[in-house]
Amino acid sequence: MKVPHPGKRFSLAHLTRVFVLPVILVLAITSVASGTEHSTIPLDDSELHKIAEEGFIYGLPIVMNYAVMYSYAVDRDSGEFKAPFNQIKNEARVYTYKDTTIISPNSDTPYSIAWLDLRAEPIVLSVPAVERSRYYSVQLLDGNTFNFGFIGSRTNGNKPGNYMIVGPDWQGETPAGIAKVFRSTTDFPVAFYRTQLFNPADLPKVEQVQAGYKVKTVSAYLDKPAPPSAPPVDFPEIDSDQLHTRFFEYLAFALQFAPPGREEKAIRNRLARLGVNSDGTFNPKALSPEQRTALTEAMKAGEEHIDHYLNTALTNVSGWTIGSLWGDREFFNGDWLKRAAGAKAGIYGIDVVEATYPFTRVDTTGLPLDGSKSNYTLTFPAGQLPPVNAFWSITMYYGKTQLLIENPINRYLINSPMLPAMKKNSDGSLTIYIQHDSPDVDKVSNWLPAPDGPSYLVMRLYWPRIDAPSVLPLGEASWEPPGIVAAN
Repeated sequence: MKVPHPGKRFSLAHLTRVFVLPVILVLAITSVASGTEHSTIPLDDSELHKIAEEGFIYGLPIVMNYAVMYSYAVDRDSGEFKAPFNQIKNEARVYTYKDTTIISPNSDTPYSIAWLDLRAEPIVLSVPAVERSRYYSVQLLDGNTFNFGFIGSRTNGNKPGNYMIVGPDWQGETPAGIAKVFRSTTDFPVAFYRTQLFNPADLPKVEQVQAGYKVKTVSAYLDKPAPPSAPPVDFPEIDSDQLHTRFFEYLAFALQFAPPGREEKAIRNRLARLGVNSDGTFNPKALSPEQRTALTEAMKAGEEHIDHYLNTALTNVSGWTIGSLWGDREFFNGDWLKRAAGAKAGIYGIDVVEATYPFTRVDTTGLPLDGSKSNYTLTFPAGQLPPVNAFWSITMYYGKTQLLIENPINRYLINSPMLPAMKKNSDGSLTIYIQHDSPDVDKVSNWLPAPDGPSYLVMRLYWPRIDAPSVLPLGEASWEPPGIVAAN
């Protein structure tokens, strides 16, 4: 493992824009987990291309997740480090344009984050009682980017409780006082906590809730001696350049901590023919120059395949794209293209019943949203605000990076807690003004600042209603978001 450079940073937004470099020979570098040099892999270019494209689509979320884990829980010099494994980091703030590791970040709910190491023993997550009016959720997500469980308002009604997270191979008894056991499919899952913030003055109350989030090993929870520690892991350094030049090396490294599920065995076997082994080894020196060329082209083709899926396979409503791209192992059932599309659209999205995410880059005429060329409006007719049990928001991102944008009023979104301060039209409708420059003074309360260039908008419907009017079920909804209208 190379020594990290102080302050070295990378952005997943960069990963989602450019995956491979035109320089093919960079693949012939020392392996992350270097194995013995072999003769050239016995695959013709066509077969290698097919396996590599499938492997890229299968592995993209896994590698993206590893990059975030390394930045958040391993590299203390990353600039985004949160806390070591099995410790919680509470952020008593919302994300801003300065947060660049995760694309399309949520700026509604202060995060708490705990990356877990389940190899030695399970971990117990304890949550406090939370007032009924405040939405919160704990998303449990593993290295496969499967959402393997949720704790929070929707699932446990804001009651206090203790929940045990176990690894893929754990066998044991459930201690007394544990409300539920959640099983991760990998050794290093993460718990993302979202705690609703009503307004800036509400931050101290959010901090009180966050102080009640506890993360303990099961031995500490039971006040018993700890078992032997798991062996240390030599996590390979990762940054933007290494990520897209050493993709399959990182994939092989991550797979050793993820026992294959039934639906993974076929793709794992094909990857092994490419030399990407589930024991963590990959030797790029076994590739001939011609095979390296085929590998690079296959990765490009995989990226194009993912983009095509995002552009064509989801429901379009008035310019908004609505789909269900995130879930557990059973939800994906081996549909690796859907999983990769979800990671590229916004890694760490949550299940549609927990939150639904309409997103758009275009106005009602199909033209790209661009704050340098036009102002826009979004109008909800009277009585037709997004139907949710918790709250809703509309967040603005820069279209090229999917990151929050710096703006003069430090406003990154419009959400339902802001409604009392917003102005409605005479007919009871609500218009949001989406533009780069400030609108007239009487409209500033309804202004969503846009970049001076391409825009990307995400609507978040937290805990969407099931009964009509509802955005669910997708494709048969009784409520649809209104389109973005160009003002000039």
